[in-house]
Amino acid sequence: MAQHISAQKRIRTTAVRTEANRARLSRVRTFVRKVEAALDNGDVQAATAALREAQPEIHRGVTKGVLHGNTASRTVSRLAKRLKKIAG
Repeated sequence: MAQHISAQKRIRTTAVRTEANRARLSRVRTFVRKVEAALDNGDVQAATAALREAQPEIHRGVTKGVLHGNTASRTVSRLAKRLKKIAG
């Protein structure tokens, strides 16, 4: 157990931040899953709408520090590529 007051505070702060970051990352993954589900069903309109909602959410994850910028860009790129493929 931490002895110094500052170390005790860091433990509390880390716990709060970890919880917030988990929620942010979970939110991003949920939006990505919605796009993937629409793509798997072959529904172009639903996939397009879901991707439009997911894109800012993914990049917000970068701003908040839960995702690396390249990871976010790669994810959006791959989803857009799959959408373009089924849109024909």
